[in-house]
Amino acid sequence: MWRATRRFSIFVCSEQGISMIKEFIESVGRYCLFLKMVFRKPEKWRIFWRQLLVESEKLILSSVLLVCVISLFIGGVLVIQIASNIENPFIDRMNVGYMLREILILEFCSTIVALILAGKMGSNISSEIGSMRITDQIDAMDMMGVNSAGFLVLPKIVSATLLSPLLMLLSLAFGLLGGWVVVSLTGIIGPNQYIEGIKYCYNGFYVIYSGFKMALFCFLISSIASFKGYYAKGGSLGVGTASTQAIVTISILILLFDLIVTQLMLY
Repeated sequence: MWRATRRFSIFVCSEQGISMIKEFIESVGRYCLFLKMVFRKPEKWRIFWRQLLVESEKLILSSVLLVCVISLFIGGVLVIQIASNIENPFIDRMNVGYMLREILILEFCSTIVALILAGKMGSNISSEIGSMRITDQIDAMDMMGVNSAGFLVLPKIVSATLLSPLLMLLSLAFGLLGGWVVVSLTGIIGPNQYIEGIKYCYNGFYVIYSGFKMALFCFLISSIASFKGYYAKGGSLGVGTASTQAIVTISILILLFDLIVTQLMLY
């Protein structure tokens, strides 16, 4: 009896596993076909450039304040944490600025900021396109012979991918500024030591590496959120479900590609 029950549970688990794998492969295939539709040549370049400016303001410029505020406070917090953990008198205090710079460039200004944007930007894109899907606006575009995927999604992907490195640089600048403000107000270390640490052993390739990661992550955010919204179904509840699925999927892929890109570019 126990063996029969065990065999049945193994069979059920294997069936569920096969179903999940099948669903995953189908989703990847639909996503690739979706990108094929998106990256077709725009029918009217004038409309594309106009939409590109609109999406740049909606996705990138509207995120500037959020990125600056978060980076400012995180820079200050990191300075306090780093300084409080350097107790050895033989370690130069300028290492506080050096360590802050490396943390911001290598990980925070690209990966963590991208995870923050996944919630803000991803939900915006997915809910917007999903709402158009359930109200039959996308179907109306298809009936008129318009490439709805290219018209709606391509400007979002291009603007998010090309302009996102500017958000990374802005985050870096405000993170360092937040550290300098805390150093100046608290006197944890001397401001000159802090600035000296920021300049110490600077590697410009790290900025390129971080900017590339940010562009890749924002491509994932814009394309996957658009994909989930484009195929949303089930009314307003389905739009919410699509937004949630998009954010979860994007967050996992950001962490996965962070590991892959770091391994390929730094080692």
